[in-house]
This record gives sequence, C-alpha cells and structure tokens, in this order.
Amino acid sequence: MKNSIWMVLAATLATIPCAEGAQTLLTERTLSVEAALEVARGALEQCRKDGHKVTVTVLDHAARTKVVLRDDGARPHSVEHSLRKAYTALTYNSTSAEYGKRATANPAGIGPQLLANITTAGGGVPIRAGNVLVGAIGISGSAGSQGVSGGTFDEKCGQAGIDRIAAGLGG
Repeated sequence: MKNSIWMVLAATLATIPCAEGAQTLLTERTLSVEAALEVARGALEQCRKDGHKVTVTVLDHAARTKVVLRDDGARPHSVEHSLRKAYTALTYNSTSAEYGKRATANPAGIGPQLLANITTAGGGVPIRAGNVLVGAIGISGSAGSQGVSGGTFDEKCGQAGIDRIAAGLGG
C-alpha cells in the first residue's frame, strides 16, 4: 500500500511542468580567500596592538570557514568560540552582541540559543558589500577589564579587519 502511494505521488509530480523562466543557476557574492585573509590579519593585528591573544575565524556567505588564525598563547576554547561568534553574526546579520541582547531580553525565546554554533557573546561581526551579506568574522580571546566585556574588544578587532577591505567591498 505504501509503495503504491509513493508511485502515485511520483507520477503526479512528474507531470507538473517546471515554471517557465525558472532560474537554474545562481550567482552569489562572497568573500575571496584573499579578502578573508586580509580581514583576519587586520583583526589579529588590532588585537595584538591592544594586548590580546585571540583566535580569528572568517566565514563566507554560506557559513563555510575561509580562515582561522590562532595567535600564539590564545586559549584553547577560543577556536570554537570565534567560530560560534562569526556564525551567529552571519545567521542573524547583526553583531553577535546585538543578537545576545535580543536573546537575553526574551528568556522564553531560548530555542535559537540551543542551535549548534549560536552564542550570545559579543565578538562576531557581519561583513557586508553594501546591503549584501558576504561573510562574517568572529574573534575570541580578549579579556575584559574595567567593567568592559571581552566581546567589546573582540568586536573592535573584527571591525578593524573589515575596515582593511572596505574599499574592495564596494556596494
């Protein structure tokens, strides 16, 4: 009985014509490996200048890892955390700190926080070419001081990296 239902369904779907003019292939804007390296280097340089040992992760538009730079002396957890920060920024097209503020303001909406690679910690920044999301950067490892969270320093480093390629992002 089950097989006959599937056969009828398959035959029915086969008779439905494809929409005319349907787009078969897509062209999507994303970061090149050269741009990802430059963003990562810029972020790492800023963090070093500020006295922080961090890990930097850069993702492309489809959340594929393009670059991971782990500085000498960066803590072991920073590799995973930088990925989560970048992934959160990419997923929500906002800084991971902004997502964190929204998420903690609504404790009943914990569902997304239980998804893999989502974090409420600051340090993830989306990378945009105009209004198009082309990637994200996540930094982890800077220690907070004087009441300022480490995510604030991480985000500053991430933005410094993005600023290095801003001219190439155009719009």
